[in-house]
Amino acid sequence: MDDLKKGMREGEESTKEAWRNRDGDDLADKVGNIGDDIKKNLGNLGDDAGNAADNADDSMNRGQNEVDRQV
Repeated sequence: MDDLKKGMREGEESTKEAWRNRDGDDLADKVGNIGDDIKKNLGNLGDDAGNAADNADDSMNRGQNEVDRQV
């Protein structure tokens, strides 16, 4: 699911950048492109952090289950 969201963010950013560059490149376009890039990267970072937390939780639960079985 996160790969799909990353792909959508990439597509959205590319589309906006292409639309801005249709009439030339100016400072407002560059600022908009930078803002879109930051938004995309923060979204991807949030997904990655969420996945890391989920994986850590899963590992902890597996470890606890193993301890419970040995007791």
